[in-house]
Amino acid sequence: MEQKKKLVMAVLQESDYDATVEVLSSHQIFVTKLSSSGGFLKKKNVTVMIGVEEERLSQVLEILKTCAGRRQDTMYTVAASSPDAPSTGQAIPIPVETGGVTVFVMDLDSLEKF
Repeated sequence: MEQKKKLVMAVLQESDYDATVEVLSSHQIFVTKLSSSGGFLKKKNVTVMIGVEEERLSQVLEILKTCAGRRQDTMYTVAASSPDAPSTGQAIPIPVETGGVTVFVMDLDSLEKF
């Protein structure tokens, strides 16, 4: 019986691409990179296509979530001072949400590699 296959298209931030592909490749999951451009937030992104057997789909989704999913990070900024008070130059940590991946999963009738 032929194994069912899925096509995963994932849109991720450009900054997450290298680490994500490295982990996928280490699990013998290969990707095709497509050029794409950001939409609403005008951030650079990358779209990858992944053809995978259905039983490996959860593994692919977990890698995408871990490597490119939303996460909390810390950004540091110098406190603004008033014109009358000198700046202390002290960095203040600010939590920010980074990352994020949008994933589309479709049934794949055929997957051929020549």
